[in-house]
Amino acid sequence: MSSKLTPDNDLELFFSADLIPDQVKAQLHPDVHLRPLASTDYQRGHLAVLSVLTVVSDPGESNWLAQFHSMRAASKTYYPIVIVSKQTDQIVGVGCVFIERKFLRGLGSVGHIEDIAVDKSQQGKKLGLRIIQTLTGISENSGCYKTILNCSDENIPFYEKCGFQKKENEMAKYAPERTQPSPRL
Repeated sequence: MSSKLTPDNDLELFFSADLIPDQVKAQLHPDVHLRPLASTDYQRGHLAVLSVLTVVSDPGESNWLAQFHSMRAASKTYYPIVIVSKQTDQIVGVGCVFIERKFLRGLGSVGHIEDIAVDKSQQGKKLGLRIIQTLTGISENSGCYKTILNCSDENIPFYEKCGFQKKENEMAKYAPERTQPSPRL
């Protein structure tokens, strides 16, 4: 199988690929590549994969790109990732964590995981798990004291396997206790 994958260094990435945990990359299915969202990912089917979650209206490429740059300008806030098929250079999985800064918990931060989706043709390869592990790692490495997400009741068992616990109306995973604060990404 020949690879059509566009190398990361040929892309305008949303954030540095160095923030993606190496241990997750090592466990990834060999047919796919995990990286930050790129400015050309509209053309790689970003919205089509998101449509697994809900109805997605197509704003057009120029508006999608404007949103990409607007979100990226909010430095150290949004961390959207994609999983790309090496064979087709098309997106097969997506997810995002955004960092909420708070006044409580010693000016702590909370990571919010959103928009987890895997193309139906790629389900069963643990891509959803790798997306969650990546986003949780980014959240914890940003100094967040917890990472939360909302999900439907039928998805609770999946997120529990990822280390999350049901807390009131959200799923939460608390970062390991630290003796010193982690540097913010």
